[in-house]
Amino acid sequence: MTRSAKRFSQGWRRGVGAAVGLSLLLAMPWDAASFPIDGDQTVLPAGSELNEDAVYVPHEILRSEYRGDRISYMVALGDLAFNSPSILGDVARRAGMSCGTCHVGGANNAKLFIPGLSSHPGTFDTTGALFNPKADNHVLDPVRIPSLRGARVLAPYGHDGRIASLRDFVRNVIVGEFAGPEPSPALLDAVTAYVQEIDFLPNPRLGARGRLNDTATEAERRGELLFAKPFPHDPTLSCAGCHRPAGAFVDHLQHDIGSGGLYKTPTLLNANFNAPYFHDGRYESYDQVVDHFDRVYALGLSEQDRGDLVTYLRAIGDARQPYDSDGVVFRFKDIETFSLLLTQAIAAHDRAAIDLAVDTLGGELRDLAEQFPDHRDAAVTGALVERRMARAAAKDVVISLRRIAMATTADDFDAAAAEYKTFYALIFTKAMPLMRGTEPWSLFNPAVRTARDVQRRGLLRLPEPAQVQR
Repeated sequence: MTRSAKRFSQGWRRGVGAAVGLSLLLAMPWDAASFPIDGDQTVLPAGSELNEDAVYVPHEILRSEYRGDRISYMVALGDLAFNSPSILGDVARRAGMSCGTCHVGGANNAKLFIPGLSSHPGTFDTTGALFNPKADNHVLDPVRIPSLRGARVLAPYGHDGRIASLRDFVRNVIVGEFAGPEPSPALLDAVTAYVQEIDFLPNPRLGARGRLNDTATEAERRGELLFAKPFPHDPTLSCAGCHRPAGAFVDHLQHDIGSGGLYKTPTLLNANFNAPYFHDGRYESYDQVVDHFDRVYALGLSEQDRGDLVTYLRAIGDARQPYDSDGVVFRFKDIETFSLLLTQAIAAHDRAAIDLAVDTLGGELRDLAEQFPDHRDAAVTGALVERRMARAAAKDVVISLRRIAMATTADDFDAAAAEYKTFYALIFTKAMPLMRGTEPWSLFNPAVRTARDVQRRGLLRLPEPAQVQR
């Protein structure tokens, strides 16, 4: 059993962003205005791109699910927190950004671009002033947003490998990079446990110890030999010497490969889906990476050699089912996971987990409801009654969540447990079927989304979105 990845930004269209706690969940108006990312109510710079309108999103595999086991309470809590803006600082919360914004389902967000913090799409300056002024080093030095797949075996952490512990790395992101409040030890352990569960996607082309299996082509075989071949001017070096096939294609060390400093060796597993490449995202393709090494290390590669190496890299960087289609079923996989955690938190009288689940589920449902335009969106035609019913069903679920939160605040966990039964029935026997039936007239339909966005830009007198130049 596998589970789908998260949205690139959990709830950007929630208007003012995710709540910092129960009070904002209760106070936020249901019909909060939805603005595009370059609208006048965003806290992000004009021209920012979070890739929220992606039709396909990275597939996620958790180790426990892949083995057929149930996800533990701690991992589920970490998953919830990872995709909740409420654990980060004020700017990130108001922007609706979570850890899952940059690391969607463990993968990287190759389209994320924030002016002043990004040099190319898929890069981010972790020492900029926007999210944490105290971390500002007054230099634009963005780094590539890394994939977290297989992070448990990829120590040390950070692009320069300066952090030995994954737990310390997670804390630094929350507190140091995004100015979030100091997480409790339990929450920090949970997020770390979740990240450790994010696994590589299986590659049917790799066999034992990272070697190509019998499906390999002749060009891939030649590329594999070149990958292990010593460099002409330094026989102690080779591609495979740092990217060790038997060890997830890493050596856990830092190297200067003509990139201006010491940086950790990145894994090549699933790398087809991890562009851009190098620590600063300077290269968009394997061809450019191979050209870099050929030039810096005077490898003397022929045209065929370069082609064979690229072919090999594509083979070992491949994966089965790298993407999922966004839609109602996709969204409800997360909602179901977080709902099950909520009932466990109620039974354990875990107030912090209940508040986090109520907050995140409320935002998820608002975001989902907004995928079903109401009568004010004249560009969307058809199934108006059904769209209204879908939105109303989501609203009923959020009201039930509010009742759970109020019962918890009053220390009435029996009432919270009773209301949870109502919540669960509303969401899975009413809201989900209505939304699935109305999906063709929702923003999950690319044609409907395009028509709506064209009309909205005209009403707001916004220019057409510019293509970001690398």
